[in-house]
Amino acid sequence: MSQTATKTPKDSQDEAVHDRALTLMEHLRELRFRVFVCAVAVTIGLVISAAYGVQIIEFLTRPAEEQSDAFKLQFIEPFELFVTYFRVSLLGGLILGMPVILYQGLRFVSPALRGSERVWLYGTVVGASALFLGGVAFAYYIALPPALGFLLNFGDGVAEPFIRVESYIDFVTRLLFWTGVVFETPLVIMYLARFRIVRAEQLVRWWRIAIVMAFVIAAFVTPTWDPVTQSFVAGPIIVLYFIGIILAWIVQPRRPEESSAD
Repeated sequence: MSQTATKTPKDSQDEAVHDRALTLMEHLRELRFRVFVCAVAVTIGLVISAAYGVQIIEFLTRPAEEQSDAFKLQFIEPFELFVTYFRVSLLGGLILGMPVILYQGLRFVSPALRGSERVWLYGTVVGASALFLGGVAFAYYIALPPALGFLLNFGDGVAEPFIRVESYIDFVTRLLFWTGVVFETPLVIMYLARFRIVRAEQLVRWWRIAIVMAFVIAAFVTPTWDPVTQSFVAGPIIVLYFIGIILAWIVQPRRPEESSAD
């Protein structure tokens, strides 16, 4: 007597679980591939930056040399200069590889987006890269010189500024990096509005809080507590916040009553 193979509900459930597991593994393989591409981009950028490591360090020390004739870097540990050189090269690799990192990250989440939203990918990569580089340039040319002028010339004549190379490079790169991150504010606000987390009307009502938070962030980012340097950083943050409000108003989904009014 032959038995007819029938598919029980348990078998169907096991197949569904297996399909979900395969889908998850496909996502993990895609994530591994995109992380690999990002690592290759950073490595290539690191090699390029290492070839110009001395020039990069000289470029970073130029604002201090312009503010104080007595400024001179030194290292007191055998590996200090080597570690600093590698850190600068790695930072350069991250900056050069950032467009690739942003693009790969957005491509990974793009299947969850609708067709119209995927068009934003290229614009977001270009915009985020430009804003970050703009923030780094602002920190280097606008915020850093007065900050170093205050720090290096404070108590003039009491001590000469012979600073460890590791401390100085860490100090400068932190300021450049976090200022670049802060300059991403308009894009962050735009995406929060696009995904219905905030609305432009709410952001307008929060303008007083935004101004206070701008000075709090400036106090965290800037290396000095003098109001002039903090105002140099807080001012652009406030401007970027209001630019973000404009972008939020443009991209936020319309409410039903707004659509009917149109």
